[in-house]
Amino acid sequence: MSFVFSADGHIVEPSDLLTEGLPPSLRRFGLRAEVRDGYRYMMAGDKITSKAPLNRAPVIMKDGESFGRAERRGPREITPRLLDMALDGVDAEIVFPSLGITSFLIENAEAELATTQVYNDWLDQQLSVEPTKFVKCAILPVRDLGNTVAEMKRIAALGFTAAMLPSLIEVTSGLPSYNMAAWDPVFAAAEALGIVFVLHTGTGREDVRSHRGPGGAVINYAIQACDGMLSIMQLVAGGVLDRFPRAKVACIESGASWLAAVAERMDEVYEAHDAFVRPKLSLKPSEIIARQVACSFQYDRACIMSRSVTGVKALMWGADYPHHEGTFPRSKDVLAHLFDGIDISEQDKADIVGLNAARLFRLPHPAVVAG
Repeated sequence: MSFVFSADGHIVEPSDLLTEGLPPSLRRFGLRAEVRDGYRYMMAGDKITSKAPLNRAPVIMKDGESFGRAERRGPREITPRLLDMALDGVDAEIVFPSLGITSFLIENAEAELATTQVYNDWLDQQLSVEPTKFVKCAILPVRDLGNTVAEMKRIAALGFTAAMLPSLIEVTSGLPSYNMAAWDPVFAAAEALGIVFVLHTGTGREDVRSHRGPGGAVINYAIQACDGMLSIMQLVAGGVLDRFPRAKVACIESGASWLAAVAERMDEVYEAHDAFVRPKLSLKPSEIIARQVACSFQYDRACIMSRSVTGVKALMWGADYPHHEGTFPRSKDVLAHLFDGIDISEQDKADIVGLNAARLFRLPHPAVVAG
């Protein structure tokens, strides 16, 4: 197998990092835990982001490990993580938060900025010791877009090449949607600084368990792919990506086969409803997508078969370590059969399983230069 870069990995922050790291005056506005009525509530300001019974027995998954893999040190510590990566056949990865993934639900701009800075500084300390193994992905504040640009400049100086924006902007969030010109200074900064924007599935959603009853566990995960679809459509059709052609956006853990369908459908209506389309774009929507959008996937073979629409460089494989919906610790087996029955060159295979993502995020690894 050629060089493997996982475009989706998670690290588990210390439980008190995003509370104790904030000034006492801001802690009640940020991310915190509250215990009451026999439950532990995870909060973003006054919003409940999740709750769990205090005395619930561990849920054992079909691989024999508990849900969340709490017994593993790799999600929390770098040396054991490198051992897990070697076991899984992963040479390098980009790393996303666990606790911090709900930071976009913080409504107080000062607390949000402080939270992202605490996380970004901590991640920099954790991962900078292995620059050829890890891409550091920051969290950006979004309640004040001036703060967004300022934090982008700060993290770029620390060597970050990627930063998270919410995958979904809820209509009730009070934030401008991605088709609005309010985002122009942010995307201009991305061009100037070389920061890739990452829309990780589930981020920005007020309730990641919005569906109850039969099928809820499947629906709640699968529907999150729609968040990336909507945001990409807004960024493309609204003209933001057209105005900033060097800006790059990556949708993570939302699959990738939808990208071709969205690209062709947008082209169809862009041409058929030309009289109504505003703004006019310099390229077809599919061409903007091929130039500026990438998606990560795990098992999604359909995206490989539709690469003639999206282009090969739009496709990035990811393990989603250590989550059970991901491929760890079976990634070697998954990759061994990922291209079965598909007419594809060895170079395209190598690009999809590692080089596309490593180039996009500018990983300083010899295999990337050689590839």
